[in-house]
Amino acid sequence: MNDHIRYFTGYLTVERGLSRNTVLAYAGDLSALADFLAERQIVDWRTVDRDELLDFLDFLRDRGMESSSIARHLTAIKMFYRYLLSEKLVDNDPTVLMDSPRLWRILPDCLSLSEVDALLNAFSSGGDALEKRNRVMLHLLYASGLRVSELTGLTVGSVDFENSLLRVKGKGAKERVVPVAGNVLSMLRRYISGAREELIYLIPQSPYLFVSHHSRKLNRERVWAVIKEAAFRAGISKNIYPHTLRHSFASHLLANGADLRAIQEMLGHADIGTTEIYTHVDRGRLASVHHKFHPRG
Repeated sequence: MNDHIRYFTGYLTVERGLSRNTVLAYAGDLSALADFLAERQIVDWRTVDRDELLDFLDFLRDRGMESSSIARHLTAIKMFYRYLLSEKLVDNDPTVLMDSPRLWRILPDCLSLSEVDALLNAFSSGGDALEKRNRVMLHLLYASGLRVSELTGLTVGSVDFENSLLRVKGKGAKERVVPVAGNVLSMLRRYISGAREELIYLIPQSPYLFVSHHSRKLNRERVWAVIKEAAFRAGISKNIYPHTLRHSFASHLLANGADLRAIQEMLGHADIGTTEIYTHVDRGRLASVHHKFHPRG
């Protein structure tokens, strides 16, 4: 993958005539992407899809990167894939439908409590099996702060009803344990014995917790489509992204006094620095803490 980056930087220098500083910046951006993908055992540009690129941009935001720098990363990635496609080094361009860089200044908003409530109730508890599945998925995403890829990998055995826990396989195949609220556990019980039984009719031995109407394991694209549909139904105009409920989960925990280390563990962040992005989300809480505890507040 790094060889292709070197070829690309040579192309930018010789054929495009870009400045040395610009070429170095793009090379650094693409090397960061290559490292990010390598950690996920992705070592071929041809196998990278749009969701993985979006995950990378979201990772940059989680690290506190400025929106202008994120936009530059996206520009570099889009130029790189156009080059790879022109050289027939990839079969398709996963960036072709990605938003323009200027839109990444609104990388994903945290939802308010009222917006979360509207989103979680977008699908009816009395609807068909797919409506019920979608409703449970949204509640679980928010209740446990899961990544979408983690949600799709859950099996029925992942749920520990006795201890109100969820065993989640995160990035790098690392397993962590996440608490699950009692009301969501009740929803899961009803779903497993009801709607899921209807959905696994073609593959009754399927171990996966959430399956499609063809009884197959859900992919991330389908879950994202469900989130977007829920946002539309709820009338939410904010930029909705696969990690929106995960961001909201962490931000709301912190706003209500949760310990940052506990949030780090629940999110599965290897580095506390990644979790610290949430410390500046709720400025109103900081002001109230200052007013309450400072002697001159």
